[in-house]
Amino acid sequence: MTDLVTTEPTVSPPALTVFGERESVVRSYCRVFPAVLASGRGCTITDEDGREYLDFFSGAGALNYGHNHDHLRRRVIEHLERSGLVHALDCYTPAKREFLRRFAAEVLEPRGLDHRVQFCGSTGTDAVEAALKLARKHTGRTTVVSFSGAYHGVSRGSLAATADRSLRRAAGVELGEVSFLPFPTGPAGEFPSVALLERMLADDLSGMDVPAAVILEVVQMEGGVYRFPDAELRRLRELCDRYRIVLIADEIQAGCGRTGPFFSFERAGVVPDLVTVSKSVSGLGLPMSILLIREGLDSWDVGDHPGTFRGNQLAFVAACAALDLWLDPEFRATARTGAETLREFWHEDPPPGAAVRCEGHAIAIDLTEVGGRATADAVVARCFERGLIVESTGRGKAVLKLLPALTTDRDALLRGSAIVRDAIRETTRETTQ
Repeated sequence: MTDLVTTEPTVSPPALTVFGERESVVRSYCRVFPAVLASGRGCTITDEDGREYLDFFSGAGALNYGHNHDHLRRRVIEHLERSGLVHALDCYTPAKREFLRRFAAEVLEPRGLDHRVQFCGSTGTDAVEAALKLARKHTGRTTVVSFSGAYHGVSRGSLAATADRSLRRAAGVELGEVSFLPFPTGPAGEFPSVALLERMLADDLSGMDVPAAVILEVVQMEGGVYRFPDAELRRLRELCDRYRIVLIADEIQAGCGRTGPFFSFERAGVVPDLVTVSKSVSGLGLPMSILLIREGLDSWDVGDHPGTFRGNQLAFVAACAALDLWLDPEFRATARTGAETLREFWHEDPPPGAAVRCEGHAIAIDLTEVGGRATADAVVARCFERGLIVESTGRGKAVLKLLPALTTDRDALLRGSAIVRDAIRETTRETTQ
C-alpha cells in the first residue's frame, strides 16, 4: 500500500539473502521491518529468532481481530478437517450461504441497509473496480469525482481515483475520467468541497459533466486519518440524490469496526449507494473483497465482473466467526475501552509540535511540523528496534499511523503508545541539538 522506503541495507543477514536476490524490488514493508516474521498471536508477532514485536500495524488494517484469534482459527481448521471446499469460484456453497445469511441479519438489516452482496476478487482494489464499473453502467455516465488524499487501490480504475502522485506515475499510462476535489478536512485546513461541487454542477458553463459517481473514504486512512464532516456528508448525500449520482463509500480500511461502528459512515446517518468492504471482513487476514449494492442499483448483466478467487471458502468461514466476536458484548467492551485508552493517552500528552487525530483504533500523529518524513522514518525504525511495528503515511509520509487490533488490551495499548511517544521525543531532541 504505502511505499515506506526505497532502500535497504547493502549487506543483509543470511536469512534475508534470498529475498534480495529473488524478490522484486517493489517490496516495501519488509524494508522497514527487516526480520523474518514467523508466527503471531493476538497483538504479538514473533520472528524466526524468537524475538517478539507488539503489532500496531495489523496488516494495514486487515487484522482488526488480531493474529490467529483462537475462535476464528478453530473454525477454519474444522472446515479443512472435514474436507470443506477451499476454492469454488462463485458456486453455491454452505459457507457462502451462511455468510450471506448472517451478514444480512447481523450487519445490514440492523442498520437499515437493503444492499445486495457482490463477491469480488481477492483484494479491495477489485471491489473498487467493480463499484466504478457498476456506477458507470447504471448511470450511462463516465466521469467520477474523488478527493485529495484518497487511496482506493492501485489497479487501473481504482488508481485513477487515488490521489498519490507517486502511485499514479507508476501506472505508466494516462489515468483519466476522474475529477478531484479537496477533501473537506486536511493539512491545509477546512475546505467547502461539497459547496464547490454543488456550484459546479448547477452551472452549465462550469466545464464539469455530471459524474457517474462520487467516491470517498469517510475516514481517509492512507491520507493521514482525516474524517469527512458528518454535516458535509449528509449534504453530499442530498446532492447526489438530486443529480442521481451514485455515492460510493470505500470502507476497506476504516470499516469493520476500525473507527468505532462497523461502518465509518454510520455516524453521519447516511446510506451510500455502493460500499466497498475488504481487509478485516474475513477476520483472520484471509483474502476477501465485497461490494454492497443498494436495492435498485444492481444493473449488472450475468458475468459482467468475474474473478477466479471470489469464492474463498475459508474467508467465508472466518468471516462468520468474526461476526461472532463482533456481536460479543465482551469484545465490544474491550474495543470501546481500547479506543478510549488511545484517545486519552494521545490527547493528554501529545508530542510537542505534533498534531494528533483519533478515530477509534486509528491514531494519526502528524510530524509534519517536527521534521516531517525524516522524523517519521527515524521513529518507525526506533520503534522497530524496541519491538513495536508501526507505519508512516500521509503527505510526505510524515504521519505515524497506529492501527492496533481491536482486541488489544489496555496494558499493551499503553505500552506501545509509550514506545512511540518516547521514540518521538528522543528523535526530535536529537535533531534539535
